[in-house]
Amino acid sequence: MITLAFTSWANTDSLLQELNQTITNQSQYVEQKQLRILHYKNRLSSEMSEFELFQVCDSLWLDYSSFQFDSAFKYGNRMLELAEKMADYPKQAEAKLNLAFIFRSAGMYKEAYQTLEGINSSTLPVSLAVRYYESMGRTYFDLSSFNNVDYFVERYGKLGNLYLDSALSLTQDNTLQFYRLRGLKAEASGNYREALYLFHQIIEQFDVSLHQKAMAFYSLGKINRALNNEKEYLDMIIRAAIADIQSATKETVATMELAGYMYEQGAIEPASIYIDQAARDAKFYGAKQRVIQVSSLLPLIESAMLLNARDKSKKLLGYLVLVSVLSLLIVFFAFIIYRQNQKLNRTKRSLSLAYENLKELNEKLIESNAIKEEYVGFSFAKDSEYLHKLDKFKMDINKKLIEKRYEDLKYTLKQFDIESETARLNKKFDEIFLKLFPNFISDFNSFFKADDQFKLDDENPLPTELRIFALIRIGITEHEQIASILGYSVRTIYNYKNKVKKLSVLSSDEFDVHLMRIKTFE
Repeated sequence: MITLAFTSWANTDSLLQELNQTITNQSQYVEQKQLRILHYKNRLSSEMSEFELFQVCDSLWLDYSSFQFDSAFKYGNRMLELAEKMADYPKQAEAKLNLAFIFRSAGMYKEAYQTLEGINSSTLPVSLAVRYYESMGRTYFDLSSFNNVDYFVERYGKLGNLYLDSALSLTQDNTLQFYRLRGLKAEASGNYREALYLFHQIIEQFDVSLHQKAMAFYSLGKINRALNNEKEYLDMIIRAAIADIQSATKETVATMELAGYMYEQGAIEPASIYIDQAARDAKFYGAKQRVIQVSSLLPLIESAMLLNARDKSKKLLGYLVLVSVLSLLIVFFAFIIYRQNQKLNRTKRSLSLAYENLKELNEKLIESNAIKEEYVGFSFAKDSEYLHKLDKFKMDINKKLIEKRYEDLKYTLKQFDIESETARLNKKFDEIFLKLFPNFISDFNSFFKADDQFKLDDENPLPTELRIFALIRIGITEHEQIASILGYSVRTIYNYKNKVKKLSVLSSDEFDVHLMRIKTFE
């Protein structure tokens, strides 16, 4: 059972318990959806008219749209073929809207936009015209979030609002569609109080499906976070995750959002459970964009679990030192060592399973994910090596204690050299990074005048300044994270960055853009 030890929110703990039970029972929800899909498939017949086939394919597409990308794409294409045979333009537009929806869900924004661009909205009936304008609006909002560049955020945001205005102009007041469109626009425009009211109305006034509830809960969660309502944010995200699982929705971000929040709060074990759920869902749905998003968070959570294991190991070493002085407590500390060893073995098995899952995910990522693939492999390999050394070290300590060779204990403890291990890890990081970015040094030096360029030696390829920008290039941008990795204060990291940027011939903004343009190996 997972509880929020870092809060006193009883209702939230109850929701988490419900979520955990829902995760345990998720197979029955998937089975229910698969039975419904099988029912529709069994209805398909060559004796059906093209119109009847189109309707059954539409039902199959609807069930697959948030369940499995490949199958949703298959039946969306089948609908388009049937509509073209019937020369029915509204049905062609409906099929294209279905395809655009799953393209957008999968992060294929170019394909979504091209598909929508091929629809002549002026010839559509009102219901499809509203869907078209809403789809265009959502596509621009998603592009705005994806680009995350001020110029495009503003430009795409305006275009998204214009399309939503067009959809709203054709929508009847006080309907579910009206509240959904108004809520989406208010949320995208930053009118959070209005958006909060509108999404609550959707849940309270209308008999909506579980999937629709999940989307409304998720929007309420994000809005509450923007308003700094932490408890309401967490409750809504948990409710969204529960509704997603109960509706067998695999194209979901609620569990990933929840894992990220747990990680931020230091609740690492719950974070690991929820990110594993998100990874399984992303793999099942089959959209690369969602797999990439999950894989960017998974190593951070698993690394935090490893740090917890290392903290426990430090405590164990403290116990061993006390044993050398307090020989009368040998039996007690032997028991502690046994219990800690059991926990470490469970952690090793958990990390090994997580590594296998990550390896399977990374095999399907596009070339741009090579950075994560390299460093995750390195991280788990070094962790395994460290645990092996620690196990051997523990056995050696136990043996000397049993044999009462107390003077030898001092020599054994001196062999545990943290600084040397850290230097070795940094050197390995440099080797992997320069393998991924063989032209990094020459490209980085091009940002400076000849006299200010970095001149490196073979023994230590990257000085601290370059290592900071190497971490930024692979996506670690928070000063706190960089300081933790390199063992410096946040102020030191900030000073190093400013010192280097001041020497550059580029402005600060240009420097950041050019840094992220440095390419990996071809």
